[in-house]
Amino acid sequence: MDVERTRVRSRFLPGVAMLTALAAGATACTGGGGTGSTSDQKNGGSAAAPAQPGKYRSLPQPCKAVDAKRLRAMLPASDSLTTEQREQLYAGTAEPSYDADRHVGCRWNAQTPDATLLLSVTFERVVSYDRATASDDDKARQVYVRRLTDAHLPFPGPSPSLTPSSGSGSGSGSGSSPGPGPGSSASSSAVPPVQGASTAPGTGAPGAASSAPAELGSRVLEGLGSEGFLDDKLGAAGATAAQARTVRIVFRTSNVIATVEYSVQPSGPGKVPPAADTQDKARQLAEALAERFSE
Repeated sequence: MDVERTRVRSRFLPGVAMLTALAAGATACTGGGGTGSTSDQKNGGSAAAPAQPGKYRSLPQPCKAVDAKRLRAMLPASDSLTTEQREQLYAGTAEPSYDADRHVGCRWNAQTPDATLLLSVTFERVVSYDRATASDDDKARQVYVRRLTDAHLPFPGPSPSLTPSSGSGSGSGSGSSPGPGPGSSASSSAVPPVQGASTAPGTGAPGAASSAPAELGSRVLEGLGSEGFLDDKLGAAGATAAQARTVRIVFRTSNVIATVEYSVQPSGPGKVPPAADTQDKARQLAEALAERFSE
């Protein structure tokens, strides 16, 4: 009997020892993995919270954004138009849009015995596809700076770093060169040269007689939305063509870029649209639109 018990023990004890060893190894692996995971979390740190979406999630209808009184002042209708034709004129024509929450526009045109007048208003909502690195407002500011640079105007203050347009929700400004750095002329009071100087009839040479005064040239505007600028261009004159003045105002408010473009072309040669009157009408409209966004 004793001999039989000894044989059973000799067969049983090695198995117990093996199971104990395996259990101890599993415990060690589990403990080691938990310790490594905790260490990795401490070394990596917590991820930065993404920026909040921009203030604006949709866009107003530009054809309805301009009040009728202002439209009549900027686009006087000819006396020969019927009531129905006047209504069509001031209703405007909406620009094609594939996403009304991202980009919308409207155009108006009027023909009078004295001039042809064109007006357009566009709104663009900029969206950042990676708000962990840049907010919607940051991307909108980059789009604005590209347009400011395209107008050859100095940026009033440190220029944000520009990234390829594929990172933003807007396709505008693709391929543009970065804006001026902090070392560039930054004072908004320093008026840059007038853009689009006139040309003498029939010569194509630059002329100064019909150009806007320096204080009415293209410039950065203060107090318009978050930031804005005015671009004044005077078309070339010819023997039979009148000079057209086009005033374009671009301003940013949060993550929306708004553009107002107003063009006046006299019906006959030798006439130049006045800079002050053309700019005042465009600027007053831009200010009214900026107030609409702030409501």
